[in-house]
Amino acid sequence: MFDIILFAVFPYVAISLAVIVGIYRLKTDSFSFSAHSSQFFESRRLFWGSVPWHFAIILVLLAHLLAFLFPAAWGALAGKPIRLYLLEITGLALGVMTVIGLAQLMLRRAGEPRVHVVTTKMDWVVLVLLLAQVVSGVVIAWTLRWGSVWYLHTATPWLWSLLQFNPQVEYIAALPNIVKFHAFNAFLLIAVFPFSRLVHAAAVPLGYLWRSPQLVLWNRR
Repeated sequence: MFDIILFAVFPYVAISLAVIVGIYRLKTDSFSFSAHSSQFFESRRLFWGSVPWHFAIILVLLAHLLAFLFPAAWGALAGKPIRLYLLEITGLALGVMTVIGLAQLMLRRAGEPRVHVVTTKMDWVVLVLLLAQVVSGVVIAWTLRWGSVWYLHTATPWLWSLLQFNPQVEYIAALPNIVKFHAFNAFLLIAVFPFSRLVHAAAVPLGYLWRSPQLVLWNRR
């Protein structure tokens, strides 16, 4: 029953919250769809935290997404030992990079007074959840080898069953607790998404592609 609540019910609750609250926030307070950048306060530590974090997490998420969307192709890619070794080593390296980058960003928020002042409780909630997610991912990559393959036979069919509104909890219920935590925490991040500054990820400025050119006038002596 506990697995059903966590992996058959909660994912739909999380996605519903993300969509409904996200749309409500966009309609009622569209200007809050921003990262509220603090870069002008201090940029050196921000660079060494933000660049590794964004670079690594995008590649990690892309790998998860490709394995979910194209399991047969991903299986063929990981079907040869040398390619599987490269995928595992690369994934572990990217995971470590995400931890280092996120740790830098958290130290910056805690240690830089001007940044600490503009950091909210929700920022810390999100940072802690993100840290738990990436650390658990690194632990899984280090202790449960060949995730590039077993992911295709566990998480992928479970996620597809959710998409088809026919949750098959048995795919994930038998996995180690660290993997179950990683899966649950991913949907927990989705649930808090619309309440945090993470919503800036959904604010893609597509309107800039077709808006009229702007004329900039400089008034200098």
